[in-house]
Amino acid sequence: MSGRTALIMIDMQNMYLEQERRSALGWPPIYNFDAVVAECAALLAEARRVGMPVIYTRQTSRADGADMTPSMRRLLADAPDESPIGDDREWASQILDAVAPADGDIVIEKHRWDAFFNTDLDPILRNLDVTRLIVAGLQTNVCIETTSRTAMMKNFDVAVPEDAVSTDGKALHINGLDSLRVLYVEVAPWRELIADSAAWDRRFTTPGYGRTAEDLSTIPA
Repeated sequence: MSGRTALIMIDMQNMYLEQERRSALGWPPIYNFDAVVAECAALLAEARRVGMPVIYTRQTSRADGADMTPSMRRLLADAPDESPIGDDREWASQILDAVAPADGDIVIEKHRWDAFFNTDLDPILRNLDVTRLIVAGLQTNVCIETTSRTAMMKNFDVAVPEDAVSTDGKALHINGLDSLRVLYVEVAPWRELIADSAAWDRRFTTPGYGRTAEDLSTIPA
């Protein structure tokens, strides 16, 4: 791979183990959760082995919700008492043991879906001379997609490992990956993305990348 690559591991937190509270907010279970956690753990191990910088994000918020988006404040206000923000919110915000940070990894707290928004992520990446990002973790159509969009606007080359991301439902996950493909984010299994020979060029060499066959059939001849 050309340039220096960093792994951004997004929001792999205990809150995703609290499905009863998530259900109270109308959020289905994370699609293929156990397999994705295992793939993220394997990706982290390989990234560390090859000397790739590893940066985690943790989604956090004030106990009173004053730093939340208006929509999230409304959602929590209308939800039952049991929600992802509860008495054990400190535990819920911690990173899952299965993918815990190692010595030398960087952990950034964020308050929005975008890992660049009001955080030190950009200057950290510049100081590390990083030009390419592998963005993994949760959730495909929310923090993964939002962070990837901003990274591209900041001129980083971006890849998303399709086997090391997920969201609350298979359809949203698949559609989220296609949305990333249409943006010319490289989407592939992580073992292909992290390989020394990875060109990250399928987004340019694959006809109709991220589009359906039905949509492509409407292109005038």
